[in-house]
Amino acid sequence: MSDRTVRPVSILLVEDSPGDVNITREALRQARIANELHVVTNGEAALDYLHQRGEHADAERPDLVLLDLNIPRVSGHEVLEEVKNDPELLAIPIVVLTTSSAQADVLRSYSSHANSFVTKPVTMVEFMDALGSLESFWLQIVTLPGSDED
Repeated sequence: MSDRTVRPVSILLVEDSPGDVNITREALRQARIANELHVVTNGEAALDYLHQRGEHADAERPDLVLLDLNIPRVSGHEVLEEVKNDPELLAIPIVVLTTSSAQADVLRSYSSHANSFVTKPVTMVEFMDALGSLESFWLQIVTLPGSDED
């Protein structure tokens, strides 16, 4: 098992709802996993961050992306498709975390190579539980690309 204390896990949260950003921050804080949460509020900024351009030229590549589909400027679907079609970004796991439970969104996300699709629960307690499950799986169980320093 890799030692996660060596380097904090870098997470890019692509979310335009300030409330959901705050809940995500709190869930990660409660998890006590060393992480660096970076937040962008639209698809254009997400692509700039991932491609390390513009104001995000010095950004580190994240270990994990939490992506809302319903974001301004460039949709979450478009972000997902561009990232998964770029050989330099392809290995970054993307978890779609959205209010949609529409089968069309689920199918399109998986067809675009999302690593998982999670519908945001309605209540804050359920949302915190869902984020805790995501945290447990993606930050404790799974070995992320670049997480092994050997």
